[in-house]
Order: sequence, then structure tokens, then C-alpha cells
Amino acid sequence: MEESTTKEKILKSVRNALINKTDNPFRNVDFTSEVFPPQMEEPEVEFALRLNESGGTFVYCENEKAFIENLNALISVNHWPELICSDPLLASFLNDLQINAVPPVKPLGFEVGITGCDFLISRFGSILISSAVASRTLFAGADTHLVVAKASQVVGELKEALTALKTKYAHRLPSQITMITGPSRTADIEKTLVIGAHGSKNLIVFMIDDA
Repeated sequence: MEESTTKEKILKSVRNALINKTDNPFRNVDFTSEVFPPQMEEPEVEFALRLNESGGTFVYCENEKAFIENLNALISVNHWPELICSDPLLASFLNDLQINAVPPVKPLGFEVGITGCDFLISRFGSILISSAVASRTLFAGADTHLVVAKASQVVGELKEALTALKTKYAHRLPSQITMITGPSRTADIEKTLVIGAHGSKNLIVFMIDDA
């Protein structure tokens, strides 16, 4: 009975609101204006700052040679025997340089996955990645997610990335589009922060300067 009474009260309030309409209190609000203040740095610099703030690691590479040197150094320090990669072109490129890149054989529980991306969003230090670039296995199943991107893939805002995505895949949008901001984390359980709960514990972005 109590639930019915509560429901009736809500419906009555809705009916009254529809009957006794009030003027829009937000008539002078420009809904087309930017929500966030202008970014103070160049997009590439802003991306690096925001990525680091979210717990990710940014590695600047002035060219592909520098990228390979940085990647080899990281592999050596961490003693990674292989990189899991589902992109045939990226895997072939790495294997030609004696970097062991192999396709995934299991959906979860591997050490390091490497992918490309669609765009980097400087406002949040986020990576926009679709299923056309890599399957979710590569960034949800690995302890460490390596992202290879070019400076020309950096956009300022999320809406720019989504607009560019529609242009890039004008024939058909990918079935899955994911925005990654820092390592996966949650505090849902007993308010205890857990890193790597729904994805990678470590996120490292290699940005190759192609200006």
C-alpha cells in the first residue's frame, strides 16, 4: 500500500508539473558553448600532462627509430618474453625488428599487450580505441597495455574525436568504441581502491612525432 501511495504522489507531481508549466529558467544559456575552459598547453603537451595525472605513462618518440629504442629498453627492463598483438601490420613491423609480437591465444591473464589507437584526447589524457583497431582482449586481458600512436592523432576534445571517428569509418562504425583514461581501477568494493580491476594495471603510451 505504501508503494502505491508513493507512486500516486509521484504521478500527481508529474501531472501538476505538466499542467502548471513554468517558464524555462535557462533561456539565456548557450548550450553550444564549450563546457570546459580553454586548454593552456599544446594538445600533445596537454595529453601528456593529463595522462600522467590519471596514472598512465607517456613516452615521447621523435621518430620510429626512437620508438623502437624506447620499446626495446622497456622490454629489457621488464624481461618481457613477448608482446601480445592482434594487429597483423603492427605485429609484422615489430617482428621484422626482432621484437617478439604474437597473437593472443587466451582472452585474459597475459603480461603485456600492444595496440594502436584511433585518437588521443588531450582534454582528459584518454585513448579512444575501436574494435577496428584492436579487440578488447588486448587492453582488458593484459597486465600492461602499450599504445602506439602518432602526434597527428591527438585531438582536443571528445566531440572532436567522435566526429573524426564518424569520418574515418563513414561506411560503418565499429561495433565497439572504448575510451581509456589511465589504468583500470575501481573502489566499489568496501571503498578500497583496486588497480587493474577491469583492465590493465599499467598504461604506457608511445607518441611518435610525425609533424
